[in-house]
Amino acid sequence: MLDAFSKAVITADAKTAPIGGAELDALKGFVAEGNKRLDAVNAITSNASCAVSDAVSGMICENNGLIQAGGNCYPTRRMAACLRDGEIILRYVAYALLAGDASVLDDRCLNGLKETYIALGVPLQSSVRSVNIMKAIAVAHITNTNTEANGGARFRKMDTIDGDCSALAAEAASYFDRVAAALG
Repeated sequence: MLDAFSKAVITADAKTAPIGGAELDALKGFVAEGNKRLDAVNAITSNASCAVSDAVSGMICENNGLIQAGGNCYPTRRMAACLRDGEIILRYVAYALLAGDASVLDDRCLNGLKETYIALGVPLQSSVRSVNIMKAIAVAHITNTNTEANGGARFRKMDTIDGDCSALAAEAASYFDRVAAALG
């Protein structure tokens, strides 16, 4: 697993050059935005169970056959496995966002995931759809654009540091896109 600092060191070693210039500025920016990054990770992890259940529910609403006899979310054992996998994916996206690097996501979550799902008969299109729903939920929480109208009784506004979090939201979205691409 790499973080932004380890990645900078490895890149500098590969070039046989010291860390400096743009790499050093990127690391300074990473540190300066540390509290926002922690808030973004907190927004994802604090809402993980709700985000996963909403994503799986949304996926099922679009394909009711998944919960019918013989469907991939039937019986409850398969539904529980689907929810568990969503939680795992969301957790590794949060790890990647915290580290500022996707290597932990790639190495420990995505490596072989598509092949495993194919072997188990998990519909990849439905899995990608649930990942995209989780992406939308995470971005809304990171940017603090979730609304009471969308959240209903479960609405929860996160306390975050003032400032623009669009770069962190884009970074988180890129990790979800990476998961979707690995499954697609």
